Amino acid sequence: MDKIIVKGPARLSGEVEISPAKNACLPILAAILLTDKKVTLTSLPKLRDINTMLKLLEMMGVQCDRNGKDITFDASSLSSHEATYELVKTMRASIFVLGPLLSRLGKAKVSLPGGCAIGTRPIDIHLDNLEKMNVKIEMKSGYVYAETDHLKGAHVKLKFPSVGATENLIMAGVFADGQTIIENAAMEPEIDDLANFLNSLGAKVSGIGTSRIVVDGVKELNGGTYQAIGDRIEAATYIIGGLMTKSEVTIKNFNPKHLFNVLENLQGMGAKLEIGDNFVKTYPSSLKGSKVITEPFPGFPTDVQAQMVALLTVVEGNSLVTENIFENRFMHVPELTRLGASIEQLGSSVFIEGGKPLTAAPVMCTDLRASAALVLAALCAYGETKIDRVYHLQRGYEDLPEKLKKLGASVELVNE
Repeated sequence: MDKIIVKGPARLSGEVEISPAKNACLPILAAILLTDKKVTLTSLPKLRDINTMLKLLEMMGVQCDRNGKDITFDASSLSSHEATYELVKTMRASIFVLGPLLSRLGKAKVSLPGGCAIGTRPIDIHLDNLEKMNVKIEMKSGYVYAETDHLKGAHVKLKFPSVGATENLIMAGVFADGQTIIENAAMEPEIDDLANFLNSLGAKVSGIGTSRIVVDGVKELNGGTYQAIGDRIEAATYIIGGLMTKSEVTIKNFNPKHLFNVLENLQGMGAKLEIGDNFVKTYPSSLKGSKVITEPFPGFPTDVQAQMVALLTVVEGNSLVTENIFENRFMHVPELTRLGASIEQLGSSVFIEGGKPLTAAPVMCTDLRASAALVLAALCAYGETKIDRVYHLQRGYEDLPEKLKKLGASVELVNE
């Protein structure tokens, strides 16, 4: 099993290029099912979740012509409407194919995603609103069976601004009769990217970047070439890593506006940052504690909470972090305490007494973002930290050990 070994403390230096966002690429890959014309996606990151989605598309009859990290897709011979449990059990993004399959084939059989380590993510918001678009839904034997003779536009209001439900409903609305209006829609940048991708193929999605998205149904989509936005969560991870190690690091190829809440919070802690149009540079900074509350975009992202907790363990002063999105997203806390961090969990919050020296210890990854937090903490710990179960990390961070090594860290991916 793969492990990561980190020797600390580290001092970083140089530039790191951010990969296209996993959370943008996955719905865009699902949206390829909507068109029978060829679509090329460039610079797709080499990640476990991306590979799983590619296998799913191929199982459905999509031809994938690989040219390095650029892939040309041809879904003209779409032959299956099923996403099986055996393939998608490790990836919740499989639910994204529901809307496109209903649009293209009028039916879908998709495995229920089930629970996940960081908490439940019910899909009732997806299903309840698809029913309003003339979809008949039945759940049995762990699968969602959905069918429609034709999709109808509808005016829906989400009870919670679910990212996945917003994206699924946008895709379902592309070929629906009439107009689909989504109120209380999620506003994450990855949703904007999906809408921009669809519009580049000829869809009519408006209200991009707002909580009211309108999709006017069209008859067909064209082909095209597209590259997803830079991964704001990966960028935040390296920004925090630069600050934790008191280093000068330039993080490139993403839009800092997608992280304005994180950057504002860091600057409020005393972080010295240079912010450009497509980069952020960190400088050695004397940081103080902070109060952080995770919220849907444009609030502080839950996907940066674990990394932020790692940072707050090494800065001076006390901090309080409250998690409002997922109920089990503090599983990194016991692992960080193994490294010497002083953290106390109080319900949906953690109280952190910062400035305690970290010392190497064997730790274990529990989920994707917790994994990144452990790597960051290991960069600051004295000694050799062995991090187990790093397959979680490989779901969402492309070449993280290599990128950190190029910045001067002692990080090795080993198989033991």
